[in-house]
Formats: sequence, structure tokens, C-alpha cells
Amino acid sequence: MITKERSVSAYNNELRLKGFNVFQIEADDTSVKTYSRKDFYKICLTSGRSMIHYADRSYEHEGTVLFFGNPHIPYSWETISTSYTGYTVLFSEEFLKLSDRSDLLQQLPFFKIGGTPILDINEEQRQSLNQLFIKMIEEQQSDYQMKDEVIRNYIHLILHEAMKLQPSVSMDNKKNAASRLTSVFLELLERQFPIESAEKPLSMTSAQDYANGLAVHVNYLNRAVKEVTGRSTTSHITERILNEAKALLQHTDWNISEIAFALGFDYPSYFNNFFKKQTGMTPKALRTVEV
Repeated sequence: MITKERSVSAYNNELRLKGFNVFQIEADDTSVKTYSRKDFYKICLTSGRSMIHYADRSYEHEGTVLFFGNPHIPYSWETISTSYTGYTVLFSEEFLKLSDRSDLLQQLPFFKIGGTPILDINEEQRQSLNQLFIKMIEEQQSDYQMKDEVIRNYIHLILHEAMKLQPSVSMDNKKNAASRLTSVFLELLERQFPIESAEKPLSMTSAQDYANGLAVHVNYLNRAVKEVTGRSTTSHITERILNEAKALLQHTDWNISEIAFALGFDYPSYFNNFFKKQTGMTPKALRTVEV
């Protein structure tokens, strides 16, 4: 069988290896709205007019905001103004955990689904925060051996400065709650894929898992998804896992036990039964056909 590897951009590979990246958003830049990797936390200090959709809420703002993105909570960003400037830092949970304050992320309201991830920033605050981002960029470009630790310190400084500020109260629920919740569920489902490592198995495999992740009751999620799509939450999850299973069988040389584990199955036999029920053939049979 010919092994095909998934292509991942050089940018994402570099970011994954370092665990962080900080950069300036230039005028008319699209960095904020196009970056969608699920692996990283994001802090953006941006000036302009934008519409931010976060979980089941939306926020429209003109001016400067400090935004906190959680890789476990779906969000999207629409830039409305023609000129958009600021700074962004992306970092993994593992990168921040290397410090002695690794539990800070779990304590912050900015990264929780029920919290407020957007802070209004005045001009004085903007200039102060700008300096922290500029310092991070300088460290990133330096040859200093301990620059990772310095950058971690700057990230912590931004988080602590944010804790002193008042959260925005302008986050509004969408009028069509079922439609928005369904959109968030489908986006969160898609963010779990592709599976790129057998060592990082799929963690959300049931409707209850997604309901927990979205902080809603599973019955509410099921009703919303059924109302909007005409299909059950479980059928969407099953279809996506099945498609990923086929891709892994056809385009990797992972053995079937590795694929089963990567897709969240405790035992290969469970995966075999699931696959045969959905397709009428075993995973091994599909792989044989594809050789």
C-alpha cells in the first residue's frame, strides 16, 4: 500500500514545534480572521470594526479590543472595517505549562465558555499592551537562549493586566438560538479533525461530550440540531468519525489498532463493529480494496 501523508503548512509546523508565535497585524491584514488551528490559545489586541462570534454569542465593536480565543470553543471573526491593525500571540497549553503558573489558564474567565472573552481597551491601555506585544516580538526574533521563558512571562503579564480590566457587557445572544447552537456544534465537531497523531486520540465522541463542551444540556443540544438539520447529533458525529476512519485507512500506514485508538475506541473490536455496522465491511476489507 502506498502511504500518503497529510500536508500541514510550514507555518503550522513551526508554530507547533515552538509552541508559540507572536506577530503584528498590519493594515488590511487578514491574520485574525483566517487563522483557525484548533491547537492553540490566542490573544489579539486589535483596532478596527469587527463582528466576533463566540460560542452562541456575538459581539460587534468599533475601536480597540483585547480578545481571548480558546481552542476548545468555536469562534469566528468578521472584519468589517477596511483597515485593521494590532497584535496576535498564539500559544499552546503545553507551552504555558512549562512555567510554575501552569494552572492560570483554568482560572481565567476569558477562556471559559460562560465567560467574556472580549475586553474594551482605551487608548492608554492600548499603548501599554502594545509594548508587551512588541517586547514579545523582539524576544521571538532574538538569539537569547531563555527567550521562551521571557515570552511566557509576557503572556502572563497580559493575562494579569486583563484581569484588572472590566469585561465587555455587549455580548448578545443570537435571535435564533437553535441555529446558532447548531452552527457552533458543527464547527466544534469539524475542529476535532483531521486526526494527525495516534498519540492524540479523539476526545469528543458522543452528544454528551459536545454538550459538556458547549455548556448546555444534551437534550437542548439534540433538539436544536434536530430542528435545524433534520438529523440527530449522534448521526452527525457518527458520519464524521466514519469519514475520518476511511481517510486514515486509505491514506496512512497506521495499523487498525492505532486507528481505533486515535478515533476514541477503547478496543479494536469496538471499532471493527462500528465500521462494519456503518459500511457493511470490516476496516481490513476496506484497506484491502484500496491497495
